[in-house]
Parts: sequence; C-alpha cells; structure tokens
Amino acid sequence: MAQFHKGLKNILQKHPNDVVFLSALRTPITRSYKGGLRNAYPEQMLAAVLRATLTQNPNVPSSAIQDVSIGTVLSELGGSKSARMALNHVGYPSSTSLYTVNRACASSLQAITTIADSISVGRIDMGIGAGMESMTKNYGSKAVPTQLWPELKESPVKDARDCIMPMGITSENVAERYGISRADQDAFGAASHNRASKAQKEGLFDKEIAFVTVTNPLGEGDGSPTPQPAETVEVSKDDGIRHNASTESMGKLKPVFKETGTTTAGNSSQVSDGAAAALMSRRSTATSLGLESSIIGKFAGSIVVGVAPDEMGIGPAYAIPALLDSMGISNEDVGVWEINEAFASQALYCVRKLGLEKEMEKGKINPRGGAIALGHPLGATGGRMVSTILGEMGGEGFGELGVVSMCVGTGMGMAGLIVRE
Repeated sequence: MAQFHKGLKNILQKHPNDVVFLSALRTPITRSYKGGLRNAYPEQMLAAVLRATLTQNPNVPSSAIQDVSIGTVLSELGGSKSARMALNHVGYPSSTSLYTVNRACASSLQAITTIADSISVGRIDMGIGAGMESMTKNYGSKAVPTQLWPELKESPVKDARDCIMPMGITSENVAERYGISRADQDAFGAASHNRASKAQKEGLFDKEIAFVTVTNPLGEGDGSPTPQPAETVEVSKDDGIRHNASTESMGKLKPVFKETGTTTAGNSSQVSDGAAAALMSRRSTATSLGLESSIIGKFAGSIVVGVAPDEMGIGPAYAIPALLDSMGISNEDVGVWEINEAFASQALYCVRKLGLEKEMEKGKINPRGGAIALGHPLGATGGRMVSTILGEMGGEGFGELGVVSMCVGTGMGMAGLIVRE
C-alpha cells in the first residue's frame, strides 16, 4: 500500500485525506465441523456482517458505499458470485461494486488495504474491506491444488516445490531451525486460551461480534434413523476457546504432523469458520456526512514481504520491521500487537526475532488471545484481527498505535498499522 505518513508526529495528526474506520465487525469464530457455524455458508456469514455494518451505521446511506473487497481463500469461483449475491441480498444497491482477493491468510487485510488504497487516491470515498471463510465446507477439498502442472511438483527449484508443503511441516521447520521448544509452544498455546477465556467472560468481544442465524438439522450426527425438523439457532460467541487450558494439559497432546515433532492440535491455530467487515472512508467524507463521532481508528498503511515457503511462519518477523521503517517509527511507538498465531512455533519465533519478549510479558501481544484460541478462518482472519485490535485500542493502556500482522502460506508476511482515534 502507498505510504500515507512518515514519522510518529505526522501519523498521529488528523488529515482530511486520512483513511478512517467507521466500524469493524466480525461474526463469532467457531470450530469447523463441530462449531456453531458448521452449517453456515461463507456468503451467509458475510451477509451477517454486511447487514450488521448497515445497522451499526444508520447515518451512512448504503448508496454511499461505493466498493467492497472480500478476502477469501477457498470459496467456489473465488467467492465473487456468492459474495455479490450476499451484498445485494442484505440491502446494498446495485451501484455498489464488489470483488474478491486471495492472499491466503492475509486475504482480508489485503482487502482492507485495497479499499484504503482506492480511498487514498480518490477512486472512491467510502468502501468495505471484508473476509469470509467456511473451512467446514471447503477446506478438505481445496486447501491444496488437486490439478497442478506436473512439472511444478518435480521442479528443480526447491521454493517452487515447497509452496504446497503442509503448513504443519513449516511449523516443525521453524521450531527445529530456531530452537522453539515444545514446552514453550505449549505454554504459549495455553496462554492464548487463557487470555481469550478472560476476554470472553468479561464481554470484551461483544461489541465486535455480529450474530449469525443458522439452521441446523436436529439429530445431526447422533445417528438418529428418523429425520428431525430443522432447528434455527443464533450463534453469538466464539466456541473454540478452551476455558480450562493449561500448559500441563497441552503437554499431553501428541504431535500431529511429525512423529518426533512439537506441533500439536493444542499449540496450532484451529480450523475455523467466520467472516468480518470493516467500513472505511476518507476523513473528509466522514466529516461531510456528520460522522466524526463514528470514527474509531485510522488505517495508516500496510506492507507485504516474501520469505522462504518452507518456513512461511516467520513472515511477520520481516513484514513488521519493513512496515515500521517505512512509517519512520520503531517498536517502542507501538502500544499493542496482534500477531496471528498460525502456530505457536512461528508466533514465538517472531516475538523473539522482533525483540518483543517484554511486550509479551506485559500482555501487549494478542491481549485477548489469538488464533490458537479463537481460530483461523483463512480469508476472514485479517478482518477479525482488525476488529479485535480496534476494540483493544478503545480501552486504556495500549497507546495510540497498533500493529496487525500474519504469516502467509507459500511464504510471505503482511503487516498493517492502525491508529487509535
């Protein structure tokens, strides 16, 4: 994304051309196959957050929202047709355009970035950056290409072959190469659940969550021989959090990807379902519509870097310094960090490589838990993290700047800078 500001003083100033957030919402993030959204379609979850965006912003005419970008990884036909249908279904006019983007785990942060870019150069005045993913419906069949140019599988270029390496093996590579112990990974995983449990019990996620109404067949999965009538339920909470998680309980789990490995179901992100949407505009546009009091934050910029595919998890350790350097700021200027927990191995490596161990001890890294506890619905994760960090920055003690970052499958890292209003 084009750099908007240079230096802390300039970043904190308010400019008419700033790209600002008017809302940032997400659905509950639930466990694939077993969780509350297992029977929801990705476009159904998207519809819920798009509808809630209109409801939460009653003074924003739907016709003022000119373009919508949706991050999605696994959806059929790139999700473009179903997402457009969902947009119109919940009340957006045909004049609102839509497209989808796929940057794997960073897809919805990329969607937010592309909308911000369009606003910053004057192409649009207001838009939505969003994401959707049903890993229940799509993960098993579409996580790796089923039809691939045979020459690539035998490519003499190792990085080319490694692009389809199982993510769990990349986690094991990071742990082995950089000395991330099993004990440290288990402690990190337990801490993620503990922080998320505390946040949920204190209602800290409530303002960022849009409920989803889902129809479930009664008797589903119980072997009942008699068809049962459908049951309609309202899904309102994340359901992957283990409220009694401990380092000891994590230590009892077996490695998943390698017999002698250290990556387990307890210290890895969960396969999940969910959606997210952020309403963004130019500050001058918000002002002209009388929406100054609705501004909750500013998007200062983002950056993407490439790393080796076989250790893709180290991406944030390189994307974050590149972002901060481009903005003319340092680690010390950042009050809170959301670093996606694809695996405890890579998240811990990134924290240590960035020199943020003390910030982690102070509870300034994923203070409300991360993907290990909340889940990682690929195309929606970046949007989920943005909604969470804006909620965190609305409280006290986290300063005025926040960073959102994640590793990206095939070997990348992406990072974005958020400013508190």
